[in-house]
Amino acid sequence: MLPVASEGGHRYHLRMAHVMNWDGKNLPDEIRSLPPGRYVVEPFEEELQLTPEEEEGLRQAIASLEAGEGSTLEEVRERVLRTLRR
Repeated sequence: MLPVASEGGHRYHLRMAHVMNWDGKNLPDEIRSLPPGRYVVEPFEEELQLTPEEEEGLRQAIASLEAGEGSTLEEVRERVLRTLRR
């Protein structure tokens, strides 16, 4: 079951992206196995490079989480919903 948040009559499904390889011609099995519905498809840039500042920010974030200073999923959901209400 997917986590669902609701706000003002809207339901937000919190899904993770699914990455697949496509040859540009043949429909991948990953798409055939999906249930009917609406999907967003966008290219994935494999050459993405982080700046030194972004890398340092990630290192700091990981250190913070390892020190137990992270937020729970419920806290993050509440912040997202508060932002969406604005």
